[in-house]
Amino acid sequence: MATRNWKLITMPFDKENPITVQVLGICSCLAVTAQLRPALVMAVSVTVVVMLANVIISLMRKTIPPRIRIIVQLVVVSTLVVLVDLFLKAFVYDVSKQLSVFVGLIITNCIVMGRLEAFAMTNPPLPSLCDGLGNGLGYGIILVTLGTVRELFGSGTLLGYPVMEKIGAYSIGYENNGLMIMPPMALILVGLIIWLQRSRNKDLQEK
Repeated sequence: MATRNWKLITMPFDKENPITVQVLGICSCLAVTAQLRPALVMAVSVTVVVMLANVIISLMRKTIPPRIRIIVQLVVVSTLVVLVDLFLKAFVYDVSKQLSVFVGLIITNCIVMGRLEAFAMTNPPLPSLCDGLGNGLGYGIILVTLGTVRELFGSGTLLGYPVMEKIGAYSIGYENNGLMIMPPMALILVGLIIWLQRSRNKDLQEK
């Protein structure tokens, strides 16, 4: 059981990554990664929502009528997203403004709804918790990677700290790449990550 739960947590990091393999959650991935801080907050928010939603739906799975299961799932996710949004507005208001409508769109995030339907509806709470944690972290890894690369090379900072200035990059002629903070670059970087991942993993290559 412990081995299975560990696999549920770790598999989404690579071979079952929700963004690079399942191609889910792409919209928010492209929209909130121009800077690292909003990417981190979105990653944590989605992880918390998918974990808690998985556990709640798993606990209710035997009492939910099949005909209204999607409605029940949406009600649970919507409630959790509202709570997360209120928390962000209370404690990190500036980041909440940056994320704008994308926090609300967690309600329809394919990763969240996909895990509820594919896993939580048919599995006990503990494996569902592990599945939610793994997929949230797998999503978060890609967001943090994109946020780090785009902010560092696009703005010369990380979490607002002037990294490029401190290491003397500007003094040797380096200039910030404005393309990095534009939405198309996020898509290009995701494509590069997918290419690198599949080039080293034969299981993911199409026959």
